[in-house]
Amino acid sequence: MKSTVFLGGGHITSAMVAGLRLAKYRRPIVVYDRKKSQKLRVLRRQFHVDIARDLKSAIEQAELVIIAVRPASVAGLLAEIASCATSRRPELWVSLAAGVPLRNLHAGLGPPARWVRAMPSPVCRIGRGLTALCFDGSVRKRERVRVRRFFSHVGQVVEIPENQFDAFTATFSSSHGYHALATLAQAAQRAGLYRKTALIATAHALGDGVAYWRQSGQSLDDLLHEAATPGGIAAATMAAMDKSGYAQVVANGLKAGIAQARRNAKR
Repeated sequence: MKSTVFLGGGHITSAMVAGLRLAKYRRPIVVYDRKKSQKLRVLRRQFHVDIARDLKSAIEQAELVIIAVRPASVAGLLAEIASCATSRRPELWVSLAAGVPLRNLHAGLGPPARWVRAMPSPVCRIGRGLTALCFDGSVRKRERVRVRRFFSHVGQVVEIPENQFDAFTATFSSSHGYHALATLAQAAQRAGLYRKTALIATAHALGDGVAYWRQSGQSLDDLLHEAATPGGIAAATMAAMDKSGYAQVVANGLKAGIAQARRNAKR
C-alpha cells in the first residue's frame, strides 16, 4: 500500500498526524525532514509513523505528497525534489504553505505534478479542524474526492477560489480565539477577577457562546440582541468596545495578515 508522505516534520504535520490517528486513518504515514530532530522521534513513538531516511525514498513510496514546510522553504524544497533522481514521482501534490500560489508551485515542480493548496487548522489535532482547499484545473475529479476525504478525517472542509485564500488564512486562524481569550481575561483581571475565574468566564463567553450559535441555527443578529439587551451590561460593554475602534482593529489585523501572505508569494 502506498503511503501518505509529509515533507516537513513541524507543528502542522504533528497536528495533522494526531488528528488522522484519532480518526483511525489506516493508510501508512511517512514523514521526511532534513533535520533529524527529536520531533521526528516523538512522532514515530506517539503516532507510529515511518521516518524516511532521505527525500528520494520518501517520494518513491508516496501516493500523496504533502508539502509541510515554511513558505520561505518551499522553493528550495521543490528544487531539491525536481533534481532528485527517483524511479517514480507521484502526480498529486498538496501544499500547506501559506501565501504560496499555485503558479509558484507549478513553476517549482513541472508536469506531471497536479497541485492542491490546503490550509488546515492546528485544531485538527483533536478532529475539530477546518481546512480550505483550492485545486488547480488539472486535478482529476477522483483526486479531488480523495483529497476532500483525506482532510475530512480531521474536521470540516471547504473549497474556495484561490483569490480568497489569503483572506481565509488570515481569518480562520485559531490564534484569533487565543488572542481574544488572553486579552479579555487580562482585562477581567484588571477589573478585579482572579486569573482562574477570569479565564473560566472568558472561555465561556467565547467558546460556549460560539458553540451555541453553531448548534442553535439562530442568526448572529438574533443572538446579539438576546445577549446584549438594550440598557443592559452586555450592551454597554459592546457599545464601548465598538466606540473604541474594535471593528477597525480587527480589520487592520486581517489586512496585515493578507499583506504578509502576499509577501510570501513573492519569495
